[in-house]
Amino acid sequence: MPFVPSTDGVEIFYKDWGTGRPIVFSHGWPLSADDWDAQLLFFLQQGYRVIAHDRRGHGRSTQTGDGHDMDHYADDLAALTAHLDLHDAVHVGHSTGGGEVVRYLARHGEDRVARAALISAVPPLMVRTDANPGGLPKSVFDDLQAQLAANRSEFYRALPSGPFYGFNRPGVEPSEAIIQNWWRQGMMGGAKAHYDGIVAFSQTDFTEDLKKITVPVLVMHGEDDQIVPYADAGPLSAGLLPNGTLKTYAGFPHGMPTTQAETINADLLAFLRS
Repeated sequence: MPFVPSTDGVEIFYKDWGTGRPIVFSHGWPLSADDWDAQLLFFLQQGYRVIAHDRRGHGRSTQTGDGHDMDHYADDLAALTAHLDLHDAVHVGHSTGGGEVVRYLARHGEDRVARAALISAVPPLMVRTDANPGGLPKSVFDDLQAQLAANRSEFYRALPSGPFYGFNRPGVEPSEAIIQNWWRQGMMGGAKAHYDGIVAFSQTDFTEDLKKITVPVLVMHGEDDQIVPYADAGPLSAGLLPNGTLKTYAGFPHGMPTTQAETINADLLAFLRS
């Protein structure tokens, strides 16, 4: 399996398919590159080169005990893009992966990047602070850590069975296969990485990062996102980005790249071709 070493020696697993213009996909917590299956196959068939990696401590990458913060996530992504010598790339990030993409662009510059897309992404800031009164209370994230520590396997069944994909909404038919695939990906990773990752995705403030990004960015967010609430994420990020465009989806859940893949893929393709 292909791996690239990070600056601190962590081995980052990645997939690299095709030969066209590169699209790099950054996954959400606590999943892996496998969460992008519907996008990787679609864009490969459209003639693109598709690349997706497992974040440190996730999937097949090293289950290191250290470095589970946005700076390290961004540096790992930079190591991957340098290793593959990517240019004119498109970066797509879902949820925590959206934060990773934003920090990467702000921290490492845009020389290798043409544009980006943020899907159900955590920026600008999830937790409630004096400067971010619309955020979620820190107790919400403390509870996530407590559930993970108490019984990670049960927690990783409950989350996709309910709010992640909106399967708890009236009239929505849960997909057992999607739930099991989420659980499989989550349990592949390390508990320490996932525990620390909750702090990383909830407490990192991306406000100044967003202001630095000049490439075109498509911000895609569902109005029924129960994980990263719409009003405190998508519209705010789009407003902070110098060249941001907001695409809002009525009724779509947090995991819309999976449950509404056809719509998301079509809109991403249109953005790439615009």
